[in-house]
Amino acid sequence: MAHATVSPPPDAKALHDARARQDANAPQDAALSGGLAQSDDGAQSKVAALREALAALPGAVVAYSGGVDSSLLAYLAHQELGDRALAVTADSPSLARSELADARAQAERLGLRYRVVQTQELDDERYTVNRGDRCRFCKEELVSVLSAVAAEAGDWPVLLGVNTDDLGDHRPGQAAARRMGAKFPMVDAGLSKADVRGAAHELGLPTSDKPASACLSSRLAYGVTVTREALRRVEDAEDALRHAGFGGRFRVRDQGGDLARIELEAADIPRAATHASEIVALLKDAGFRYVTLDLEPYRQGSHNAVLGLPRLRTATP
Repeated sequence: MAHATVSPPPDAKALHDARARQDANAPQDAALSGGLAQSDDGAQSKVAALREALAALPGAVVAYSGGVDSSLLAYLAHQELGDRALAVTADSPSLARSELADARAQAERLGLRYRVVQTQELDDERYTVNRGDRCRFCKEELVSVLSAVAAEAGDWPVLLGVNTDDLGDHRPGQAAARRMGAKFPMVDAGLSKADVRGAAHELGLPTSDKPASACLSSRLAYGVTVTREALRRVEDAEDALRHAGFGGRFRVRDQGGDLARIELEAADIPRAATHASEIVALLKDAGFRYVTLDLEPYRQGSHNAVLGLPRLRTATP
């Protein structure tokens, strides 16, 4: 698909050059064996507790998406358990192809023992009908598949990269995963999102500042049926915006009826409004008929507002 070009803001080149210099000076692979010398004592003690808990396991299958949480957990499990730690990415139409490619590349760089498995949540009508408990059925499928992998490996536990901040969000999948026996070792060690990012940074992990990226199904408003076609349309639309120069945290939300609602960070909203015609063309090319720009900045889980849940923070890291 051809992508139109949206002109970047005046300082975009300088920002790009600064990031390039930062990347060039980033810790090399040797730094990945380092510690948390600059972390606060509380975070260090939490990471030490996590390491101790991991080292005591017979082995572990880590659900690995390539995000900062699962990357830290998989890497520490690898350090403590060696070949008895297996990082596993669950691939399905709800996982963006770019996210799968990133997960593979990072697993290779970190030296993880790594595997990709297929999950079939889209075969479950309870999932595709897309009610407020959709995540429950996804996690049930995930833990079921990973438990089979763990049984083959030696009856190892299944570990999920959940942190303490996740406990206050609407995530019905977490309760389902717990019921099925999955473990949340970072929660048990008391690690918050800030602790996770800090530890990942000190260890030189490439995901330390990676924005959160939920599955593609989360872009569909509740009640909009989850189909392969709907997921690909959202993915194509977000890829188009990314190629047009929008980075950081943003979402293309499918509101149903061929209507896309774009959520951007506050600083990007004026630029998007200025280039409205180009953006409309991009999203129509992706398959949407109507395109809207949300005047409220990106916020995590904005579709959850219809469930009567408390308002979530804007642009949560």
